[in-house]
Amino acid sequence: MLRYPTEALWQEIAFLAYHLHWPLNELLDLEHLDRVRMVRAVSAMNARAWEAVRESA
Repeated sequence: MLRYPTEALWQEIAFLAYHLHWPLNELLDLEHLDRVRMVRAVSAMNARAWEAVRESA
């Protein structure tokens, strides 16, 4: 059985905690695919926000 790399898990959790301000226990309770979807969604929102900043400069 393969396990998800611990470092990757902590990077995802840190990213979501930083952006969403969720407590650790809630982030750890997320299923893997849900966590990955959340990381992608937050990343996309971040990219759109930075694009808007660049366009307005």
